[in-house]
Amino acid sequence: MGRLLTVSGLTTEFRTERGIVKAVNNVSYHVDEGEIIGLVGESGCGKSVSQLSVMQLVPNPPGKIVAGSAEFEGEDILKHARNSREMCAIRGGKISMVFQEPMTSLNPAMTIGRQMSEVMIEHLGIDRKEARERSIDMLRQVGIPDPSKRIDDYPHQLSGGMRQRVMVGMAMLCHPKLIIADEATTALDATIQAQLLELLYEMVNKYHTALVMVTHNLGIVARYAHRINVMYAGRIVESGTVREIWANPLHPYTEGLLSCVPKLGERLVPIKGMPPSLINRPATCPFLPRCRRRTKRCFTAPAHELEHVEGEHYVTCPSKLGGGER
Repeated sequence: MGRLLTVSGLTTEFRTERGIVKAVNNVSYHVDEGEIIGLVGESGCGKSVSQLSVMQLVPNPPGKIVAGSAEFEGEDILKHARNSREMCAIRGGKISMVFQEPMTSLNPAMTIGRQMSEVMIEHLGIDRKEARERSIDMLRQVGIPDPSKRIDDYPHQLSGGMRQRVMVGMAMLCHPKLIIADEATTALDATIQAQLLELLYEMVNKYHTALVMVTHNLGIVARYAHRINVMYAGRIVESGTVREIWANPLHPYTEGLLSCVPKLGERLVPIKGMPPSLINRPATCPFLPRCRRRTKRCFTAPAHELEHVEGEHYVTCPSKLGGGER
């Protein structure tokens, strides 16, 4: 598989009355063609902002991408102005995004068919009749019953699960090279969530589309993803294949997330404490106050960058890199 997306040193800040929030801090990762990547972590750790930054959808002000690059098919797309013709052609055409709540993405005053048709008219240059026919076919593929009738419905006339199926269909209309699913099933009940995940998995495999799954649930990515990036306090703290991270989690935060995965007959073990403020963050490891494996050295050593362990496994924790004294 060839390299599709390479993000290097991405840093995104938000200016607030209390100070500058470094929501994404020197984040680097890559996505190969047809690959499924999991991006996991608690709420507020920078997962969504990192993906919005790649799409240049961070509201400015107060947000701003202050450093880094995102090479998509060999071109740094962050060099384009956010509303330039080039960037607008990439969004929706080559990279699509499925958001957590479809009612914030779908226009309540427009029918499903009109919204789906606009995507193809804009990016593929086809006429409205062909766009409608393709929209009906896509609704059929994503499991919407009676698609030739439902295409003229408004979003409020569909259930939450059906609306999210529509969003998956819209994301696939132009056969993009990459789909970003930002907590796409979190707002749904467990049964519908499982159906939507299977649908998304089937669609990306059918069209050989790469997928970035943004979630707080390691159990989900363990089933579908090839590799996992674990984020905490705006940084990637561990990265590796699903097998490497599931069998041998090296960062204490990753261990904590795995302990939070529900297991039949076992009690959940929560991660004590709260994520740190991203304003005036100390130079030491951001997970230090919550860490069960902290050493004397951790209180004075600066936060580590990702370092290679073995295979495709990388971690920032010095206790697994030969450093630290109890």
